[in-house]
Amino acid sequence: MDSQREALQRIITTLANKDDEIQNFIEILNHTLKNVQVNTTKVMLDLEEEFGALQATLDEMKDSMTNKIKQEQAYKSQELQNQLTICNNALEGSEELLEYANRMLSTDDSEVFTKAAKQIKDRVTMAPAFRLSLKPKISDNMTHLMVDFSQEKQMLKSLKFLPVPRAPEIDPTECLVADNCATVAWRMPEEDKKIDHYILEYRKTNYEGPPRVKEERNWDIIDNIKCTEYALSGLKFESKYMNFRVRACNKAVAGDYSEPITLETKGFNFSFDGTTSHQNLKVDDFSVEWDSSGGKGQESKIKGKENKGSGQVSLMKNNMRSGTPSPKRTSISCRPASARSNRDRFTGESYTVLGDTVIESGQHYWEVKSQKDCKSYSIGHISFYNADTKQLLHTFKTKFTQPVVPAFMVWCGGLNVYTGLQVPSAIKSFQKGDGGLGGSANSLIGLAQ
Repeated sequence: MDSQREALQRIITTLANKDDEIQNFIEILNHTLKNVQVNTTKVMLDLEEEFGALQATLDEMKDSMTNKIKQEQAYKSQELQNQLTICNNALEGSEELLEYANRMLSTDDSEVFTKAAKQIKDRVTMAPAFRLSLKPKISDNMTHLMVDFSQEKQMLKSLKFLPVPRAPEIDPTECLVADNCATVAWRMPEEDKKIDHYILEYRKTNYEGPPRVKEERNWDIIDNIKCTEYALSGLKFESKYMNFRVRACNKAVAGDYSEPITLETKGFNFSFDGTTSHQNLKVDDFSVEWDSSGGKGQESKIKGKENKGSGQVSLMKNNMRSGTPSPKRTSISCRPASARSNRDRFTGESYTVLGDTVIESGQHYWEVKSQKDCKSYSIGHISFYNADTKQLLHTFKTKFTQPVVPAFMVWCGGLNVYTGLQVPSAIKSFQKGDGGLGGSANSLIGLAQ
């Protein structure tokens, strides 16, 4: 009976997962169908605009060439008109001299004839008609006469649509999430010299599988990427995974998205659990302050947070001694997660607050920044590093039989905690170089400032 029940439960789980996949696919189909109509309208408008721009270019070229022809016509007409005026004047002067010479031939007065002959000779020497070049300064051929669009016509007849760029292929082996940065690399399935740029989209998620259409977070977009690799820096990993996809764009259109990939971020997130804090601590999600008034007059911001499940580890340095610690000292305790029942567990001068997330395994990292007058610090695994120089300060080892949570004890002042960070590569290198835990060991690392 039990085995049949287990088998049926597995079938139910499989069917539920398949239903979820089909529903996701239906949403993709509906989304794609809607985009077909939208993109068709856009492509028609773009095509009309492109041919309109071509016609406008031809009209502009026609106007420019027409103006050049008219300018050349005006120049040549003016030059020819000037030559024509000079020739007419020369012809008129020559005819007058010819008439005068003919009259002198019929005179019988030798003295008059001799004097007239000398004048005629001098006037012939100086006459414009004899100095005039009888050749047009310009020809009647037009420099800007015609254009030959035969080659362009052939090119226009061979016009085709720009092909939609093929979907890039993201290379998981070249992708890396480290040091609060995510580097994504991709390649094109075939060389396409008409690719203008790429668009990278990403979003954070807590689902390990393929991206879903309906997701709490929208895709963030990085546009105008000119190479086939991009690095996102300064990230905070408040989710377990990140989805990435990329598409190629040419002048006309963006191609299909690549097959999306999901990268694990390995960021450990927690905040302070106000339900576990000492009464003298004023607790916010990521900050805690010591309050000598015992919290009187303050608005309580205690949130009834539940443990966030297993699969994670937490720790605190055991510095508790017999009796009550001095208010001038700092202490952080390593507590089992099962002991996080209520705030009554911290009494007297044990000014402590716990994190709200348990950790069972793995290597985790967070940073703590204390106020100037703060009398406290936080732990990580057993390893402390200087936040500026990354120098190893102290290391010790211990074993836990139960999941643990980070704990912070504060006397005076306050501190802020920064989570969702990854173990820095430099620290991993220090661990390996010192014969330490390495990247695969279970550990917690805290950096204090």
